[in-house]
Amino acid sequence: MKKALSLMLIALIAVTSVFATGTTETTATAAAPAEGGKIYDGVEITMWSMWNAAEPQGQAIIDAAAAFEEETGCHVNIEFRGRDIKTIINTALQGGEDIDIFEEAYDRIYLQYAPFCYDMSAMAEAAGYADFSYPLFNKMTTDATGGKLVSVAEQPNVGGIFYDNAKFEAAGITETPTTWDEFLDVCQKLVDAGFQPLALDATYSDFTFGYHLNRYVDEATTRQLSLNGGWSQNPGVIAAANDIIDFINRGYLADGAPDEYPASQNKIGFENVAMVVCADYVTSEVNNNTGANIEWGVFNYPTIPVEDGGNGSTGSYAGANSLAITSYSDNPQAAFDFVMMLVSGEVDQNRADSVPQIPADPRNTCTSLDGAVESLMAADSVLGWTMGINANTDLSAMLKEVIIQLYEGRFTTGEQFAAAMDALY
Repeated sequence: MKKALSLMLIALIAVTSVFATGTTETTATAAAPAEGGKIYDGVEITMWSMWNAAEPQGQAIIDAAAAFEEETGCHVNIEFRGRDIKTIINTALQGGEDIDIFEEAYDRIYLQYAPFCYDMSAMAEAAGYADFSYPLFNKMTTDATGGKLVSVAEQPNVGGIFYDNAKFEAAGITETPTTWDEFLDVCQKLVDAGFQPLALDATYSDFTFGYHLNRYVDEATTRQLSLNGGWSQNPGVIAAANDIIDFINRGYLADGAPDEYPASQNKIGFENVAMVVCADYVTSEVNNNTGANIEWGVFNYPTIPVEDGGNGSTGSYAGANSLAITSYSDNPQAAFDFVMMLVSGEVDQNRADSVPQIPADPRNTCTSLDGAVESLMAADSVLGWTMGINANTDLSAMLKEVIIQLYEGRFTTGEQFAAAMDALY
């Protein structure tokens, strides 16, 4: 096990709760340092990382750990487990392995590992964490765990409409759209300036349509449609499909779309295409594939206001690699303090610049993707991938094929599209 605090008389560590699984959670306040010493002299904590030491994300953790030890006296043992951490962490937690902090996807943390995770709510409140974090991630975590904050977002990602800033400037577009009508106006300005508005690879057809459908039909309802059918009986499905048919007829989809991945998105780097609906990793994919040095921006998928027949949703696909503290950690306060160093201030800004990535601290600047922080802060809910369309694993591939046909222009009405979806059941 790790070294306990050397000054045991002043280490305020007590067992405070027991999970249904039988694992215990300790709570701690920082021990007062010995005269002339540092607050965590003699303390060691262990972190399991999902990165490798040679990656910029791993190097950022190494540098932060060195700074944390210099400042507090606490030594951080970093075990780089790579992406396979998701296949071993559950067993490790069940076995009480020597781990204080680990990295994983935020939804797997609250869905699968919560019984083995420390509730950081009290420490987060004391640190004012709500003032430098994204409300949507905190809400998803606490809603799923009965109010417990079991993870802290470290490396956010966001979905939306990603665009080439230079093409927007050339078309005289100075503001990003927030509604569908405004988005159509932007598309027309791009066409008038000689650009093709939107790339689409078949791979992302269900994700792209799922975003639009969500502006009429909530994700829970779409999930039920996927499982049971009834697409033709839902007016929102027909309205969403009619919007896409109109979009195609206006000439706003790039030539050849929907294309074979990644041919269409690469046209943003190779040709005159301006935008793509995806998640933020698309920016590095296009730049790396094409050798372009695009200055990217992003905005949330446009809403369709209630007065225009939509539901007013501003939900966004989003995710985050996150940090959690084990419920059995001997030094949860020291672990939390290191977590806070990783996700805020200068350490976070340096990592956002060097990786590059969206900062975990919304007070910081995303130098690689204009609008990313604003999109995450503006989202009123987190949407899953395809927003419920792929809930039916038996039919998901066939549902996707019908959606590809929609973008290929094979349907002239939303009713035809909906009937084709229902024909699969």
